[in-house]
Amino acid sequence: MSIPSSSPFPRTIGAAALRWAGVLWFSVAALGQSAFIAFILAFYGVRTATGNFAGWNDKPLITGYVKGDDAGNAVFAAHVLLASVVTLGGLMQMIPGLRRRWPRLHRWTGRTFLVVAVFLALSGVWMAVVRGTYLSVISAVAILVNAALILVFAGLAWRHAVKRRFEAHRRWALRTFMVVSGVWFLRVGIMGWILVNRGPVGMTDDMSGPADVVLTFGSYLIPLAILELYGAVERSAGGVGKVLAAALVVVASAFTAAGVFGTIAFMWLPHVWPKA
Repeated sequence: MSIPSSSPFPRTIGAAALRWAGVLWFSVAALGQSAFIAFILAFYGVRTATGNFAGWNDKPLITGYVKGDDAGNAVFAAHVLLASVVTLGGLMQMIPGLRRRWPRLHRWTGRTFLVVAVFLALSGVWMAVVRGTYLSVISAVAILVNAALILVFAGLAWRHAVKRRFEAHRRWALRTFMVVSGVWFLRVGIMGWILVNRGPVGMTDDMSGPADVVLTFGSYLIPLAILELYGAVERSAGGVGKVLAAALVVVASAFTAAGVFGTIAFMWLPHVWPKA
C-alpha cells in the first residue's frame, strides 16, 4: 500500500533522503578506499619496487614474506598490489558521471575490475589453503566464503553485461563491489568497533573472539545486507521506508567514517610515516 500524499514523508522526500544518504556513504567510502590505495602503494609498493621483500613483514599479524617460498611470495605480492587496482576500478564503476560521459572507459574498467576480483578471490583461497596465511580457522572460513561470493557475483555481473541486461548487471556489479571490498570493510570495522567501545572489546590476537567473528563475516555480509535493503526500499513506493533506510545508511556512514579515521591514524599511517 502506498503512502498517501498527506504523509509526513511523501515518496519524493523519502527518495531524496535515500539518494543523499547513499551519496554520503559513498563519499566516506571513497575517501577511505583512496587512503587504502595510498597505503598499499606506499607500504607494499615501495618495498616491492626496491626489493625489500622482507619489509612486507614490518606490518604485524599477517606474514607476507617467507624466505625460500618464491611462489608464495610472488602470489602474495600480486594479491596485495592488485588490491589497489581492484579498489580503484570499483570506485570508478560507482561514479554515474563516468558511466554517462565515458562509457568505453566504464566498460574497460569494469572488465578489469571483474577479472582482477576473480584473481584476488582465487589467490586469497590459495594463500589460505595452501600457504596457511590466516590468523584462525574462523578467519580462514570467512576468506573462503568471501571468495565464493566474489566468484559467483562477478560471474553473474559479467554474464548480464554480455547479455546486455544492464539493470541486472548493475545490481550484481554493486554486490560484487561490496564483497570485493570485504578486506577494506574488515579494517574499517575493526577500528570503528575499537573506537566506539574505547578498546578491543570481545577481540583476541588471532581474531577468534565473539566480536572478531561478527566483524570477520560481517565485513562483507553486513554491507551486502544494507545494499539489498537499500535497493528494495529504493524500488518501493512508500516514503516512510525510504526515510528509515536513509537514517540507517547515515548511521552506517558515521560508523564507516569513524573506522576510516581510526584505520588511517592507527593502522596505516604509523607504518608509512613512523615517528622519528
